[in-house]
Amino acid sequence: MYEHFEHTADLGLRARAPELNELFEDSARSLFAAIVDDLNSVRPEIQVTIEIEGNDLEYLLFDWLRELLYRFDAEHMLFSSFQVTVSEHGLRANAMGELLDPTRHVLSHEVKAITYHTLRVQREGDEWVAEVIVDI
Repeated sequence: MYEHFEHTADLGLRARAPELNELFEDSARSLFAAIVDDLNSVRPEIQVTIEIEGNDLEYLLFDWLRELLYRFDAEHMLFSSFQVTVSEHGLRANAMGELLDPTRHVLSHEVKAITYHTLRVQREGDEWVAEVIVDI
């Protein structure tokens, strides 16, 4: 016997910002707001510099979020503050945060991967919009 049932293991992240740099910063905040219940509980004590080459904005966003998720998975780093500069050659960013402290940080979603599904970065009128689906 078998049955079919609806199941989704995904979460959509959407960011809107007037500037492209801010869009990438807000997208990163959105990722970590999905990972930890209270993003304000993450102190900006450690700074990590990340550089990514590329000129396709969608792939750049994907690689940016994937690198941040890798830092969380491999190094148990939570980030809450970001300074991003996007240029025609890629991205340079400082991510500020701290090591996961289970006594202070309550995890919300287990984000397993950033996906290409419906990934987009577009200018819409006077703002930039980014959408990405994460596998949870």
